[in-house]
Formats: sequence, structure tokens, C-alpha cells
Amino acid sequence: MSPKVSIVIPAYNNVQYIEETLQSVLNQTFEDYEVVIADHSSIDGTAEAIARFADNPKLRVLTPTPTGGGAQANWNRVSQAATGEYLKLVCGDDLIAPDALELQVKALEENPGAVMVSSQRDLVDADGRLFLKARGLQGVSGRVTGRQAIRATVRAGSNIFGEPACSLFKRELLAQDGWWDNSHPYLIDEATLVRICRHGDFVALRKTLASFRISASQWSVRLARQQSDQAIAFHKQLRADDPTLLSRLDLAVGNAKAIAMSYARRLAYVRLNRRMGHQHAVKSTV
Repeated sequence: MSPKVSIVIPAYNNVQYIEETLQSVLNQTFEDYEVVIADHSSIDGTAEAIARFADNPKLRVLTPTPTGGGAQANWNRVSQAATGEYLKLVCGDDLIAPDALELQVKALEENPGAVMVSSQRDLVDADGRLFLKARGLQGVSGRVTGRQAIRATVRAGSNIFGEPACSLFKRELLAQDGWWDNSHPYLIDEATLVRICRHGDFVALRKTLASFRISASQWSVRLARQQSDQAIAFHKQLRADDPTLLSRLDLAVGNAKAIAMSYARRLAYVRLNRRMGHQHAVKSTV
């Protein structure tokens, strides 16, 4: 029989973190789940690290995904190989709490008609130290319609659902919509989760159930502009597809916040870079 949940991991050059990620997903209090992982032809030893877990009965290791295709190629591959009713994608350097599946499955089962649940998450630095606590959901709490959730993420100017590890949703809807949406590459997760929300209600679980690892090298002025440009294009596309979904005010507020949030994130990464530089300097003197 198929499991209730599939956790899928698209790994890529995550040798430093993949074992910790696998330990977090294999240490769930909820038992009816599988883990599907594929390495995207990494060159840093990720595949060898994954192989050390190959005898775990919950884990299914796919052959390496060929190079190319960007994140979408491996995200689609592991998702298409999953067999569970619900799906959670965890990137190869992120973590989930031991009770993540238990609480999120319960939230969906207790809310018939809901198609997705998301939690908050902590942001941690490359060494696993807490950087920002309990981020996400921006004021949304409990069960709301999918349309309300979409408006909330647009008006926030950023992805209120967080990274994929924060969410659990019905796999059949991902398949029905053509898998992960890469029309705006920096928004592959948000764009896809928005499509899921169009099928039913959304549950916001205001509890931290995941950790997203950030690196000071991930942000730049150029990247900030690219992401805000893609967010604005995404908002416009949503309104063009369904003019009743977003008002002109929703669009104006969301676009302005997308620009502001992209530069706010860049400042946060500058702060992180300084902190990591200080920590490494201290270590080198010990």
C-alpha cells in the first residue's frame, strides 16, 4: 500500500548538510511515510553521503538526476517518483522538526476541503545557529480560503508559505497542475504553492516546524532586483489569469512590498555576512 506521506529530497552539492537533513526527515513521530531522494549529479560527495543511509527501509534512493534543467528537473523527478497522498519537499540542506508530519497531517485530516498546510520556520546560518526565529505566514492563522492565502502572499510581497519544507499538500494536485512551476525561477516554490491553493482551503499552522539554512553568499543587489522583477511579473500574471482574484490595490501594494522586501533581505544577508565573518575570526584565534 502507498504511504500517507512522501518526503522528497532533491539534493545538489549538499555534502556538508545532507546527513543532518536525512536524520531530521527519518526521525519523525508520524510513521506512515516514505522518503525519496535523488542527487542532481553533485560533484562534492553528496551521493556518497546519501549512500550511507541506503539500508534505511523508509528511504528510496533514485539514480542520479542528469545535469542540467535547473532546480525544476530534480524537484519534478523526486515528486513524480513519490507515491504518498501528501507530499513535502525538503531541500538537501534544510531541516524539519520531529513532529512536523504528525501535526501537518492532523491539520489536513481535521479540515476536509483543505489542500495545503504551512508552518513557520527558523532561519539558521551555515553553522546551524539561529538567525531569525519563527518567520512566515504574515498574520494568516488557521483555516482560510485558498484565494485569501494567495491575496495574503501577494500583498506581503514575499512568500508567506516559506520554503517547501514548511508545507504539506496533496500530491495529486501537483501532478494535475503539471508539477513544479518554473515560469519565474526565483519563485518556483511560491508559484507552485499558489497553484495548489487555487484548489481548496489553506491551513496556517503558527508553529515552527522547519529550519531554512541561509548563506551570506546567497544575496546581491543584482539578485534582489531579479527576484523583485519576477515577483512583480508573477503578480501581474495572477491578475491577468483571474481578474477577480486580485484588485488593483492588491497589485500595487504587493509590487511595492516585493521591491522593499528584496532589499530588506539583502540587508539581512549583509548582517549575516558580518556575523559569520566575526565568528570565523574568533574561531581562528582559539
